[in-house]
Amino acid sequence: MDLSPAKVWYVLARCVDYTGLTLFAGGLFFVALLWPAGAEHRGARRVLVAGWVLGLLGTLAGLGLQGAWAAQRPASDFLDPALLGQVLTVHFGRVWFARALLWLLGGVVLAWLLGRGRSVAKALPWRVGAGAVLLGLLRTTGLTGHATESARPWLTQLADFGHLAGICAWIGGLALLLFGVLSRRDPDELAAVIPRYSKLAMVSVAVVIAAGTVLAWQTLGGLGRLFTTGYGQILLVKLAVLAVVLLAAQGSRSWVARRLDFAVVLRGDAATVRPFVYSVAAETTLVVVVLLAASFLVTASPGR
Repeated sequence: MDLSPAKVWYVLARCVDYTGLTLFAGGLFFVALLWPAGAEHRGARRVLVAGWVLGLLGTLAGLGLQGAWAAQRPASDFLDPALLGQVLTVHFGRVWFARALLWLLGGVVLAWLLGRGRSVAKALPWRVGAGAVLLGLLRTTGLTGHATESARPWLTQLADFGHLAGICAWIGGLALLLFGVLSRRDPDELAAVIPRYSKLAMVSVAVVIAAGTVLAWQTLGGLGRLFTTGYGQILLVKLAVLAVVLLAAQGSRSWVARRLDFAVVLRGDAATVRPFVYSVAAETTLVVVVLLAASFLVTASPGR
């Protein structure tokens, strides 16, 4: 496996970009549909801003680092104007340049939300604008992966879009839940937001698993390659970590079913809510490994 410095830095840039997309897209979805009041609370706002900053920086860095890797140049050349000019002449460069512009539009959407609060989160014009930006970010992510190279590109690209959307809604929502809702322990918010997010997470996980299965089958072309290729082995690591995340998610669901009402009655008692916080924190932390594995998969050849 090629582990040149330029590639390693490019993989890290993709991981930063994926993390930013997950926090930003999932966070906006969470605020728009589950918790509009979160637009006015510091923890939720920090998650959204962090997601936007990470996404923009990851995209800009990835643009130059991919060029340095492809040209077999040092990673430190990623800001070389001549190199960037070459990257912008190829498909990847054009897609990621459009992606950078989408992140700038995302900044406008975010500033609008932060400036006006919950009234904007409930407004149709803002939701339409945010939805258009998020659709563009999700679509451009898939245009630079292996989904365009399969025998059925329409199927793999549709599956890739669903996989990304499900991950963002699930994991981005977890971050908003952890740093927004749970950090406040407001009983009314616990009672209103957690059950709705629990249902959203169930649907998102189902979409992630179904779409991921289609993607793996179409990309690898057979079960045997899962064990005999570097791509397949990285995918196995991703699946193993994802399985642990799902176990933690099951613990969270059990707490919601058995202890949420008790926590509300006790007005968000810290000791009662703490097991749920630990479970959500474990899920959120483990997802970083999943995103890193996904970044390696993007740069690995399915046939090797």
